[in-house]
Amino acid sequence: MKTITAAVGAMALTAGAACAGGVDRSGQGIGILFETGTNVIDFSYGYASPSVSGVFGGAVGSGDMTDAFSQFGLGYKRDLNDQWSMALIFDQPFGADVAYPAGTGYPLAGSTGTIDSNSITAVLRYKASDRFSVHGGLRAIRTSGKVGLTASGYSMSTDTQTDYGFLIGAAYEIPDIALRASLTYNSEVTHDLNVVETVAGLGTLPASPMTTEMPKSVNFDFQTGIAADTLLMFSARWVDWTSFNISPAVYSSVNGALVDYDSDTISYSLGIGRKFNDKLSGSVMVGYEDQSGGLSGNLGPTDGYTSVALGLKYQVTDSTSISGGVRYVWVGDATTETLFSDFSGNSAVAAGFKISHSF
Repeated sequence: MKTITAAVGAMALTAGAACAGGVDRSGQGIGILFETGTNVIDFSYGYASPSVSGVFGGAVGSGDMTDAFSQFGLGYKRDLNDQWSMALIFDQPFGADVAYPAGTGYPLAGSTGTIDSNSITAVLRYKASDRFSVHGGLRAIRTSGKVGLTASGYSMSTDTQTDYGFLIGAAYEIPDIALRASLTYNSEVTHDLNVVETVAGLGTLPASPMTTEMPKSVNFDFQTGIAADTLLMFSARWVDWTSFNISPAVYSSVNGALVDYDSDTISYSLGIGRKFNDKLSGSVMVGYEDQSGGLSGNLGPTDGYTSVALGLKYQVTDSTSISGGVRYVWVGDATTETLFSDFSGNSAVAAGFKISHSF
């Protein structure tokens, strides 16, 4: 069963969580920490192309208001001895790429918004026995953002800040049947940003402070062998989106938060992995995030999703493998606040690959 885990355990790769709750992108996974091999390094790349459009007043279309985006990831794991191991992980946990097309007549035509983040996580794992282990570490997240609302003549941009949080968790394993259940808590990371706002009629205003909290979350990952060369995989991720908001001083004093969320999200995935031979394995996975209802922000007019993903992994040598996957997402329908526009029938396509090498 150990060889089955090595063959298909990483087949969830599908270019990140395109259109997942809030501005969630990478899922903040630490799967490399459980890979076999004294030293393991991997590189991943994903590309997602959402297509999200809506209608205002039953007549005026917004056009596709989402830009495609790329995701990069890099990880390194090292076994320090029989009980201790460590990992360093680079990912891009949160992001947004909004661009309403100009010239459509839609009230937000020409408006844009971006959030960029990069994260480095250092984590240690201690194996108390062959079955039970604990892990914990520190995470640094570097974040910046900007918004431009063309119709109202408003724009804002932040500086780039790096702040810190932590993660802690535990895992239970039965190696003979490739069973592993792991639970990880990721703390919030609070940014104290400096914001420059430009307001029509007032011009560019002096910088003002704004506090934004990148939300805490809990990841649960489970896998087990269910037949020869076959693995069942399940994961769930809860994110505290109600604690996240973007509230520049001048804008929020008149309009309230620029971006906020009424409810938290829980995203699920369930899949089967199958080893076809010593070189090739594959998987199929379905994903789901329930709709929260209510109104969605104009800069994020989606609510929940359903997805299906297919993956393949090829074992190039005993120590090197290449994984690839594609994912199709049915984006949940939403009605936006303020404009009460209807966003429905939307979708996203994502693809990605990962190269892993042990030595």
